[in-house]
Amino acid sequence: MDVVVGRVAKAHGIRGELAVDVRTDSPEQRFAAGSALVGKLRDGTRRTLTVAAARNHSGRLLVRFEEVLTRDVAELLRGTLLFVSTEDLPPTDDPDEFYDHELEGLRAELLDGTLVGTVQEVVHGPAGELLVIKRDGGEVLVPFVKQIVPTVDVPGKRVVLDPPEGLLDAD
Repeated sequence: MDVVVGRVAKAHGIRGELAVDVRTDSPEQRFAAGSALVGKLRDGTRRTLTVAAARNHSGRLLVRFEEVLTRDVAELLRGTLLFVSTEDLPPTDDPDEFYDHELEGLRAELLDGTLVGTVQEVVHGPAGELLVIKRDGGEVLVPFVKQIVPTVDVPGKRVVLDPPEGLLDAD
């Protein structure tokens, strides 16, 4: 299984650097020189990209890949999703820290065991993470905070919700 660690926003400069929107908590590790990433291009093709260098710039990471030597080639990579294999991810040391792929697919239930739905994805926003829970009739966004999601049981394939009144109500 692959995990998204970034998305190419645009080409930067004339030497093939790429502005990347980072989607990982450890960019210094994922985008270290010599790291190999898999890029899924907009047309669905995949190619391996090896990090030559990376630096912060205006809220994004500027990355130079060994395989991208010109701006023209860099332009072709706009919108490319950058992945690493889940096998390459180190285990988390914090019991309250999870990789997105560990949460996706988990059953979401209330404290009393009532099924709410299934965690579809984790959305990372400026105010924090949200669990997108697919349920009959649509989706609901649940803030991924301890007060509302007191239990994450990855081996048991479930998250337990204690939502405030109205959070799960249909519009």
